[in-house]
Amino acid sequence: MHKAGFVNIIGNPNVGKSTLMNAFIGEKLSIITSKAQTTRHRILGIVNGDDFQVVLSDTPGIIKPAYELQESMMDFVKSAFEDADVLLYMVEIGERELKDEAFFKKIQSSSIPVLLLLNKIDKSDQGQLEEQVQLWAEKVSNAEIYPISALEGFQVKEVFDRIIELLPESPPFYPKDQLTDKPERFFVNETIREKILLHYKKEVPYAVEIDTEEFFEDEDIIRMRSVIMVERDTQKGIIIGHKGSALKRVGIEARKDLEKFFGKQVHLELYVKVNKNWRTNQKQLKRFGYNQK
Repeated sequence: MHKAGFVNIIGNPNVGKSTLMNAFIGEKLSIITSKAQTTRHRILGIVNGDDFQVVLSDTPGIIKPAYELQESMMDFVKSAFEDADVLLYMVEIGERELKDEAFFKKIQSSSIPVLLLLNKIDKSDQGQLEEQVQLWAEKVSNAEIYPISALEGFQVKEVFDRIIELLPESPPFYPKDQLTDKPERFFVNETIREKILLHYKKEVPYAVEIDTEEFFEDEDIIRMRSVIMVERDTQKGIIIGHKGSALKRVGIEARKDLEKFFGKQVHLELYVKVNKNWRTNQKQLKRFGYNQK
């Protein structure tokens, strides 16, 4: 007997969805920062065993959209309800509600299995944990509740074992040696964007999109040329920094991570271009992989 299915992770921003998916997979597929809206796309990660294939899906944190890019991000979340065999609804200690009532009602009325993962319990005491478990048991009575710490690995294996139990009998959906549905350039873009989220403040990281224009792989080195898109000239200056120092730091840190990811030497060239108001431009959003309706 072989089991396979789609397991989709949803929740508010910064509750640990990407950390959990990376813990399940054992690879860093989703970028992680302390900033909200770090994840913009729906990213698949595939875990294979002899008799199972778990297709995990990391989704953007649920927000009320303010502009076209965020509308597209929420479309990725909506799609996660449509093809799930198991739904992982992730909350963190201290949370009391999902930021979108319509999504919350979908979870409460879900006909598929829901595992409610109460994350970051390493930051709580026993009394708070018990109160939170009771609160969520009342709010989402159709869910199985698991207190976890995705960062520390607490109860991650137990949740994964339960997922496999809940999966339907099915042949695998993807080749058994496949790790994700995204191309290599996607992970180059995301790695660079992670460094920008980590090192720049205010609106600048959210006005950035990355486009890897060249990706040439030789036996012992990968040569990449990536463009950092911003919306305004002032943002371009901030990204580059004094005498190029800020951009150089991003390049060095991204290259180190990419060498770990690809397992070989990387040569990375970075450029910055202004692409005015790309976040509200339907054509540009489609080009960057959003608005896939």
